[in-house]
Amino acid sequence: MVCTFANTTYFKDAKETKDRLKTSVAHNEAPQHKMLTSQNLSRPYNALGLSLRPRYRVSPPILSHLLRALTGESNSEMAASSVRVAAAQMTSINDLASNFATCSRLVKEAASAGAKLICFPENFAFVGAKNGESLEIAEPLDGPIMQQYCSLARESSIWLSLGGFQEKGPDDKHLCNTHVVIDDNGNIQSTYKKIHLFDVDIPGERSYKESSFTEAGKNIVAVDSPVGRLGLTVCYDLRFPELYQQLRFQHEAQVLLVPATFTVPTGQAHWEILLRARAIETQCYVIAAAQTGKHSEKRQSYGDTLIIDPWGTVVGRLPDRLSTGFTVADIDFSLLDSIRTRMPISKHRKPIDFWKSASL
Repeated sequence: MVCTFANTTYFKDAKETKDRLKTSVAHNEAPQHKMLTSQNLSRPYNALGLSLRPRYRVSPPILSHLLRALTGESNSEMAASSVRVAAAQMTSINDLASNFATCSRLVKEAASAGAKLICFPENFAFVGAKNGESLEIAEPLDGPIMQQYCSLARESSIWLSLGGFQEKGPDDKHLCNTHVVIDDNGNIQSTYKKIHLFDVDIPGERSYKESSFTEAGKNIVAVDSPVGRLGLTVCYDLRFPELYQQLRFQHEAQVLLVPATFTVPTGQAHWEILLRARAIETQCYVIAAAQTGKHSEKRQSYGDTLIIDPWGTVVGRLPDRLSTGFTVADIDFSLLDSIRTRMPISKHRKPIDFWKSASL
């Protein structure tokens, strides 16, 4: 079991760090950060849009808190402007009870860590070992499987993002791949049915035909929560940026949820870059909970659960992409507002009619 507190950065000399940060702020500079607890992956961070000093390294959430401290903002004001979230990583199998036990353990640990929301990957409740198993266990949302998770949320006083769940479909041959958001009272607040279905031939692997047993969704869904306005998606949706553009600019999302079961070849090639692109182009936080490891003899997933800030910086990541556990990060609303204010892409976007008239 791995639990990574990815926002924690240790300073060799705290006083020197603060003094240098003051100097950076005075010169309109933003330090570069280094996440010491997530494989030492450095990303450029410059929310002020000006020069960097690579020698001074601090994680984005800590930078934000220090900047507010330097301007005299109180601890209560700082606490009100950020909220902690968790993103889980797991290897679901064709055993409902075993998967629930794993989720239950992670929920309780995330709640103890101060998270107000924990996000689970696609197929969190069940991954079939053979064709047809998912259809056999599919249930309506008021069935015993989902009600277990509603009780878990209520008992732990935490919001859950569960997607996708094998919801019983319109007939015996189809289910719905449904992303379910449950509040801390155990009530289902919102559901989203996966729009883009995974009908793909993976080089060197097997062919997938999700549409053969899944009914595609038709509605874009966003919902308010204690961690901001959530935009709901599932896995393969990630490759279709227009959905995320709609969630941000038409539905005012602040946090985009991408529960996934990425294959190993596509994960190696595209997972992180697609997630960071969605964060950058929408100026939203992205929480991507991932399935990982070997589910059965025929199926395995890439893993690498990530939390990404609106500047495209990875702020939450497990040190081992194949482990079961969770990572935490703080949704910093002042950082989100600052990025959107300094680079107001919502005002600069062109309407659809502009592109129609601009076409040759």
